[in-house]
Amino acid sequence: MNDAERELSIGDLAMIACLLEARAPKVGNVQPGKDFENTTLKHFLDAAATISGPLDQAMERPLGDTILEAVTESCKVTGQNVNLGIILLLAPLAAVPAGAEPRQGLEDVLGNLDSEDCRKVYEAIRIASPGGLGDVDEADIHSPPPPDLIAAMELASERDLIARQYANGFEQVFGDGLSWLLEALELELELDTAIVHLHLRFMATYPDSLIARKCGDETAKEAAARAKWVLGSDWPKEGSERLLEELDGWLREDGNRRNPGTSADLVAACLFLGLRAGIIGLPPSVPGSGNGAT
Repeated sequence: MNDAERELSIGDLAMIACLLEARAPKVGNVQPGKDFENTTLKHFLDAAATISGPLDQAMERPLGDTILEAVTESCKVTGQNVNLGIILLLAPLAAVPAGAEPRQGLEDVLGNLDSEDCRKVYEAIRIASPGGLGDVDEADIHSPPPPDLIAAMELASERDLIARQYANGFEQVFGDGLSWLLEALELELELDTAIVHLHLRFMATYPDSLIARKCGDETAKEAAARAKWVLGSDWPKEGSERLLEELDGWLREDGNRRNPGTSADLVAACLFLGLRAGIIGLPPSVPGSGNGAT
């Protein structure tokens, strides 16, 4: 069996979700033709391919091992952190056994974490060294890790939307994101446009955590308000493109510090679930198009 004929693995689906997310023209993010000064689209494509192997093993080993390996290998290949948030979201979703109900399976994965998982996740976050973390009084990432990862994530949940997913069972991914993705697809939008729509919905509803860490809460709220304005203009109907372009330009000012990266991470998680459930198909330009999926 050649590569074009084999069934897609969980790692393949994770890689494809990341490729789809990276190539879509999402506002304020790295995308085809719009790199950042030190971060290019190639970094994201390389990172997507790199995490495929570790995530393929997610069902057979502790979550901490998967996250630590994926982060270590991704940083080794790219020389920087480009996908910590994506890994933190995709790893537990990839660990859900085939055939299990996704939300119940995720609950079981998160319910079986131990202190060693927490230690390795803390180590992974230190390796990635995401921007704007700062210091906190409890469960600080620079302090010895606590015994309970979920409790640590709960402490961070008000200031970090990725942490909030661990605390609330991925409510924003399952509850909002998948519904928004289905809504966009039911409008018969092209997949790239549906992805941009999903990204805007996350931005408008949940002020982006990465923007808040780097630029403050008020800037994150302003970005949310601007995204809501674009959605209210009936984008992507003809004539509304200018507002989207203006939002993209504003986000890219100040050295791309207003990068809505947390919203993009949540998009990748929704795409992975959509691919795994068969909600979205594979466009011809994506590796594995036309094949079955596990």
